[in-house]
Amino acid sequence: MNEAVIQPAAPAAAPSAHAPVSGAERISSLDFIRGIAVMGILAANIVAFGQPFAAYMYPQAFLTEHGAASDWLLIAQFVIIDNKMRGLFTLLFGAGIYLFMERTWARGGTRWRQMWRLAVLLMFGLLHFFVIWMGDILLYYALIGFAVVPCLRWSAKTQFITGLIAYIVGALLYAAVLTFPYAIAETSFGDQSSMAETKASMIEAQDAAIADGEIETAYKISGDFAGLIQHRISEHWADPIGNVFFFSLESLPLMFLGVALYRFGFFSGGFSSEKMRRWGWIGVIGGAALTFGLGLFLKSADFGYYAMLAAFVGWSPIPQLMMVLGLAALMVEYSPGWSGWLSERIRAAGRAAFTNYLGTSIVMVAVFHGWGLGLFGELNRPMLYVVTLLAWIAMLAWSKPWLDRFRYGPLEWLWRCLTYGKMFPLKR
Repeated sequence: MNEAVIQPAAPAAAPSAHAPVSGAERISSLDFIRGIAVMGILAANIVAFGQPFAAYMYPQAFLTEHGAASDWLLIAQFVIIDNKMRGLFTLLFGAGIYLFMERTWARGGTRWRQMWRLAVLLMFGLLHFFVIWMGDILLYYALIGFAVVPCLRWSAKTQFITGLIAYIVGALLYAAVLTFPYAIAETSFGDQSSMAETKASMIEAQDAAIADGEIETAYKISGDFAGLIQHRISEHWADPIGNVFFFSLESLPLMFLGVALYRFGFFSGGFSSEKMRRWGWIGVIGGAALTFGLGLFLKSADFGYYAMLAAFVGWSPIPQLMMVLGLAALMVEYSPGWSGWLSERIRAAGRAAFTNYLGTSIVMVAVFHGWGLGLFGELNRPMLYVVTLLAWIAMLAWSKPWLDRFRYGPLEWLWRCLTYGKMFPLKR
């Protein structure tokens, strides 16, 4: 298998404990996967940018018609994109935590540097959540990352086993918690007289979630930016607290797996090409087939609110894990041989993933909210994917020329400066 690690030249002097990872120390496979993931995350989130948040998993919340073509596009997104791109990003976040600490330990630093780095990320995440877009994942990554850092000295085998067992336990909990509401609200099981009160409460919760989305929709369409922020702070201030525990059932195990796989050499040629290709394709094909089966079930269930919630979160974690690991294996195996202009631009987008992630949110808010282009609720699902394609072109267009002239993406540079408490040169 081609070596994916770019070997650094021997330094003339011992590196500083306060220096960030240099370009020569990067692992190109990580950059490529991160580039694909940050582009894919937009494809997953575009519906929640351009339509009410509930429309992400509930097509009846669309303010435009969601016809048969859109239904099949929803299934395609569910199979290929949903949860897989976030899963890849989470896996790489875990690998990145260890990679950062590996360099920090080599320079005489301690885990407190990583803890402060995560605290800075948490501030970015809170700003993103309350001011820009409520679909933020950065603050959850930061909070969950705090739990990973104390375990970095564990053996890689222990980290892998812990991550795998925790993921399976989390998958079972998700299934147990989310199957019950579906059974009550949307199957004949809930028609029993003893279930009438419970079913009514389920419908009430669904209506409340949609009603809250209608309030936000009014703010977004009118362009009342201050009112939208006030609503988020007053009505959703506790969401990050509850969501971090919910997300941790998936994200914490994936971060452990990312740490362990990095240490096993998964991202840098530590496994044979035969194994990476065989298990990669098995994971992708098997996981996609299982997820497509869930997609057909959702279509037969008319994409009901609780059916969607159960399938997206409760029943898909195992196929999701198969696809995340399979996609990662295939990209690690094949990406070193991809040296064309597109591959180089994807790697550049991955190197500037932080800027691309937050920058995309800012651009999408400007495109859809009333104070910008005012397209919120105006575009159907196919049109939203056109916006996604245009945003991908923009990511690929700016990232490489910028990094040809500058050492880091703008927000990557700011994060490094805040992490180390000093100004680093930005221009090459």
